Amino acid sequence: MAKSTPMMEQYLKIKAEHKDAFLFFRLGDFYEMFFDDAINAARELEITLTKRGAGQDDPIPMCGVPYHSAANYIKNLIEKGYKVAICEQVEDPKVAKGVVRREVVQLITPGTVMESNMLNERDNNYIASLSHFSDGSYVIVYNDLSIGENNIALISSGWEAVIHELYNQPIKEIVIPSSLPDELQDQLSKKLNVTLSYQDEINFNAEYRSLCDNLTDERLVKAFSRLLNYIQYTQKRSLDHLQPAKIIELEHHLALDMYSKRNLELTETIMKKSKHGSLLWVLDKTVTAMGSRMLKKWLERPLLNKYEIEKRHDIVDGFYQGFMERDSLRDVLKSVYDLERLAGRVAFGNINARDLIQLKHSLEKLPEVSTILKQFNQKNIIELSNKLVFPEEILSILDTSLIEDPPISIKEGSIIKDGYNEKLDTYREASRNGKQWIAELEQKEKKETNIKSLKIGYNRVFGYYIEVTKANLHLLPEGKYERKQTLSNAERYITPELKEKEELILEAEEKSVDLEYNLFLKIREQIKEHIPKIQHLADIVSKIDVLQAFATVSEANNYKRPRFVDETLSIKNGRHPVIEQVMKDDSFVPNNVLLDQNTDVLLITGPNMSGKSTYMRQLALTVIMGQIGCFVPCEDADLILFDQIFTRIGAADDLVAGQSTFMVEMLEANHAITNATENSLILLDEIGRGTSTYDGMALAQSIVEYIHNNIHAKTLFSTHYHELTALENTLDKLKNIHVRAEEYEGNVVFLHQIKEGAADQSYGIHVAKLANLPEPLIDRAGSILNQLENNDEMHEVANLAANDQLSFFIEEKIPKGKKQYSKEDKSIIEDLNNLNLFEMTPMEAMNELYRLQKHVKK
Repeated sequence: MAKSTPMMEQYLKIKAEHKDAFLFFRLGDFYEMFFDDAINAARELEITLTKRGAGQDDPIPMCGVPYHSAANYIKNLIEKGYKVAICEQVEDPKVAKGVVRREVVQLITPGTVMESNMLNERDNNYIASLSHFSDGSYVIVYNDLSIGENNIALISSGWEAVIHELYNQPIKEIVIPSSLPDELQDQLSKKLNVTLSYQDEINFNAEYRSLCDNLTDERLVKAFSRLLNYIQYTQKRSLDHLQPAKIIELEHHLALDMYSKRNLELTETIMKKSKHGSLLWVLDKTVTAMGSRMLKKWLERPLLNKYEIEKRHDIVDGFYQGFMERDSLRDVLKSVYDLERLAGRVAFGNINARDLIQLKHSLEKLPEVSTILKQFNQKNIIELSNKLVFPEEILSILDTSLIEDPPISIKEGSIIKDGYNEKLDTYREASRNGKQWIAELEQKEKKETNIKSLKIGYNRVFGYYIEVTKANLHLLPEGKYERKQTLSNAERYITPELKEKEELILEAEEKSVDLEYNLFLKIREQIKEHIPKIQHLADIVSKIDVLQAFATVSEANNYKRPRFVDETLSIKNGRHPVIEQVMKDDSFVPNNVLLDQNTDVLLITGPNMSGKSTYMRQLALTVIMGQIGCFVPCEDADLILFDQIFTRIGAADDLVAGQSTFMVEMLEANHAITNATENSLILLDEIGRGTSTYDGMALAQSIVEYIHNNIHAKTLFSTHYHELTALENTLDKLKNIHVRAEEYEGNVVFLHQIKEGAADQSYGIHVAKLANLPEPLIDRAGSILNQLENNDEMHEVANLAANDQLSFFIEEKIPKGKKQYSKEDKSIIEDLNNLNLFEMTPMEAMNELYRLQKHVKK
């Protein structure tokens, strides 16, 4: 290894304290990395890997990035799930004795990003912490550091509920205790694809004690402390924008498990993982970033409180009716910047003067917003208007202090208004007068020397100078000018008078810049005191924005206000909100849904591609839209308040977890069956298709019966097993419906209409024909189908399902001409049935198998 120097010893000591992060070690104008950090960073960032001590036997791998452009490199590492420790010089090199002291001033992690270039303005950036307790309960705490939001949830229903809860939030990082079992850590990492971090300290920092004053459960306090201690450890500064923890009352929201959120494509599509094509894409007509984030949060946690839902509907109705006023409101809101994140940046200390001008302009729009809201004839909208208290003190600070178009940098001056500070005005006057004096001196020297090309210039190295071309040097009087610099075609001079004035000008400019910087810091501290007011206003504006968005999308797409009733769910001409937008040609076929007190289960039959899954999804999306406060896509709707939605829709495997499509299907079905209540909505699509026909049919029937007889949840169950339609005769709250299709000139025509009764056939071969499978293959499939349909024995087996006699192990019928089992054969079968493999050693099992095989070969 290259010889260890004091600087390298300093690096190794600091790196030992941040083993799980890339250490950006400041050396001059670069952040340098060494050893494994250098090797890995060179690979991840595609930068050149060099060596320190290249002439020695064992040089150190090394790479670096320029200080001024480090932000993009840091962003790339964070987006890949890494952490970056920023190590800066914390003392002046001019006064340092030995190696300049360096410290990590911030640890940037995926969940603690504050820089605007690393944040999606329309998405929250959550970090979560997970704590487990001896009584089997878990506590999850969420924090979005960019806006200071804190939420906390207690989960007492087991580990699976924890995974579902965490999956449903856009989490980038989870802070856990080191005592969490390895297998659970592995599940968090693989299922959620997040960065895991560790924090065992749960003693509350006194600085943040007030944030948990509303928490009476000690488990919540300890869990909250875990996360805040980690945030303080990584950010290494006071965070005045952090808000008190809000308890998430999970029982007050419609629960959506991870399967339902994925299958229903609420916020992103399954295939492309994009917003386009999701329900959020359709509904997001917000015009502010903070409104968009709130909409997403509402979508992930629909309400169960009928009063609160109808209050939102009242406001949406008011906005819907006042469409001209709503358009005016949208125009004004477009001028409102992200108040939440501006408040966060004020507290964090990375806000600049231009950001504060954005804050000023945004707050100045609030009186106009309030005035427009008062024009609506709806009491709840007027109530929102009254909550928009005009922040006069904040605006007064910003209006009197900052110029209207400041630079981005806060360390180069030109950000404070004239007249704001007397001393600053004095420095500026000296600087301006000095520069005027310089201009007058230039004219004076030109006149005295008769050199028209003479000029007075300035650079940072030599200061002010008089420049004369070599062709005019003979015109200069002797003894007056002191040579400063020689150029190829000119000489630069200085005079005692010019030197004296230069000192006055530069001193004034330097002091002016320093004073402006310190004044800006004081202004920032003044604004920091008003952060709670700004956050309150941001919350009100966000709600206004979401509710006007609901009205806007409802008017544009002809949505109707739903009513909430106790027993009968009835939707007239319901539509799928996303698919109708994708089609864009008004060709979507609407359908009715009826689930009354006499119907718990709708058994849906019909061919592939006919719309069974669409019908099921559109019901779930309609329910969710209604329970977040939006109008719904239909002509008329009576909805039931559902406590949970469970879905098993679409074929998918989980290769990472080693689970086949059928296993995923069974796990999702089991989750629904074991967690649903009579107030839940269950959507099961083609259960049983991942195994043999008889196994699949048996499972499908038994699941339908179990839900019908034991859970009593409202259920839509689609199937290709037509034999199951006979269940309508034995299950009194099951009703058959089908998606209509007709055959025309050898081709199937999908009508996408839901009708009562069972479908007459599946049209599978017709669908294969539509997919352009080879014609000989289609013809052969038709022949095989005819043979199977004419096989009496197959009909006899199929009828077992209709007669409720189907089991997993159907006694096999011996076809004609086949030999019956002999007594000896039956004896062997009996021996096999009597074997208890779980109580045998592997060798005993092998010996028994050998005995039976030997017996058969006789």
